[in-house]
Amino acid sequence: MSARIPPYPFARRLIALLLACIFSGPALAQGFAGLGRDAQGYALPDPGRALDFPRDHGPHPGFRIEWWYLTANLRGADGREYGVQWTLFRSALRPGDSDIGGVNWSSPQVWLGHAGLTTPERHFSAQRLARGGLGHAGARATPFAAWIDDWEMVADAEVTEDPRPADPDALDRLELRAAAPGFAFDLALRAEGPLVAHGQGGYSVKSAEGQASRYYSQPFYRVSGQLFLPPGAGAAGLAVEGTAWLDREWSSQPLSAGQEGWDWFSLGLEDGTKVMAFRLREAEGPGFTSGTWITRDGQATPLPPGAIVMDPLEYARIDGRRVPVAWRLRIAERGLDITTRPLNPESWMDVSPPYWEGPISFEGSHRGKGYLEMTGYGD
Repeated sequence: MSARIPPYPFARRLIALLLACIFSGPALAQGFAGLGRDAQGYALPDPGRALDFPRDHGPHPGFRIEWWYLTANLRGADGREYGVQWTLFRSALRPGDSDIGGVNWSSPQVWLGHAGLTTPERHFSAQRLARGGLGHAGARATPFAAWIDDWEMVADAEVTEDPRPADPDALDRLELRAAAPGFAFDLALRAEGPLVAHGQGGYSVKSAEGQASRYYSQPFYRVSGQLFLPPGAGAAGLAVEGTAWLDREWSSQPLSAGQEGWDWFSLGLEDGTKVMAFRLREAEGPGFTSGTWITRDGQATPLPPGAIVMDPLEYARIDGRRVPVAWRLRIAERGLDITTRPLNPESWMDVSPPYWEGPISFEGSHRGKGYLEMTGYGD
């Protein structure tokens, strides 16, 4: 797929200014899904609707916001640990318009890309902004592709030697690329397990009041490829391998009035079990928790509200904010009691809006690696 870069610097600056206004402001203190609490006119998740693949791999323009979100825990040929993040967000400017394309500035869709690379000593982040209908950002279900400029997540065309069934899922084999000042990555992803629906068949409740999203993941990727880092941060063209987790989520009103942000964990246990766990923090009270316990063969069991207990253990001062970077996480019914540690405590995404996102390791009742995202932490 060729790069999709607007030809005129002035047009690019104009797009950036417009989207910086859209993707900023008090609402985003509640995390990306806080782009608006009023869902009037937008589509709402239907608990009676089953997920539909490959259709749901593509965009859902009737909803306010959605994302394609991939994180990877990697080990380099140098024996060191690394982390990679690649995210594409789509947001609708107005309700009631199901057209994903539009013509030039008439498109109601705007796009935001985030890329991150974490080493034990440094964290790199970058951002791309785009307006739908101009051709340089978008997503489609078949053949699968999600892109913004030359950052892309695309289906791998080399499937002739794939031993899996003749009609594999569109997300089974992907190529992932991003390049920014100071870092770049080029990775190949191969799924070794099935897609996983969260909540009830992909209907994921986010509050006691009933706000919800449609949410599924591919948590079983094996990864290989290369990282490109500046001198002093690692080796240019460094070979890496590891695991990755892709989240797909869309909604129009996922947060309730008292919720201030979220803490989200993806965990890969040494025995092959995967765990997704999140807490939506509230101004008062313990917050709303939910998650999914996923066996190594892909059988998913929802973890109901209250089943997950998250306690911060250590804090770091980052960008003038006090952010918890080490946690104790417990799921009593599954015998899980772990302490998580970050690869780099200062894994701060210096983007709009800013947030913490980075690779973690954990030990206790279980050992393994994963990723942690935290949004909405103020001064």
